[in-house]
Amino acid sequence: MLQRSSFEPFILRLERLGVRYVVTGSTAGILYGEPRLTNDVDIVVALAMRDVHAFVDAFPLEEFYCPPEDVLAIEVRRGQRGHCNLIHHDTGFKADIYIAFDELHRWALGHRRMLAIDGMTMAVAPIEYVILRKLEYFREGKSEKHLRDIRGMLEVSDAQIDRSFLEPWIARLGLAAEWARVGSEPSGPSGPSGPSGPSEP
Repeated sequence: MLQRSSFEPFILRLERLGVRYVVTGSTAGILYGEPRLTNDVDIVVALAMRDVHAFVDAFPLEEFYCPPEDVLAIEVRRGQRGHCNLIHHDTGFKADIYIAFDELHRWALGHRRMLAIDGMTMAVAPIEYVILRKLEYFREGKSEKHLRDIRGMLEVSDAQIDRSFLEPWIARLGLAAEWARVGSEPSGPSGPSGPSGPSEP
């Protein structure tokens, strides 16, 4: 179950700032799949060096932990794996901010979906992007939660998935083995109609 208080402090300020962003990770997995609790939100942000000062100003230290400008600038310059954390003092909720740097990030930002959650609208990454990143995270860390999230998305939102986009990207990113694992175990008593390989429904 998503709590509006877990994402509202961050989304409101990103909207006011006017930078492009998409919510991804577990929050997006919940929206497309099965409900569960989460106390943080993952957000991909199209942040350039010219945006760093305004970004830090948008999250004042009286209300948030936010990295200093020089630290954020290092992360923006880093490109790949550029990342920082924001923490809202009143609630303790955290946002993991990932700096957009690659083609898949740009695609997600260009195809974001505006979804209303608990009376608030926010930009959410397309389901195909969420699946691809979770497959990558599973490959890196072997955490089964990513496979469970994908199975939940297949169970709830399979009709939304553009497999003509998803499956070539699975092959391109070398994720065929991980994609096969999604269909190897059921998510519940009946299990999803998930894939048994990278090119199967």
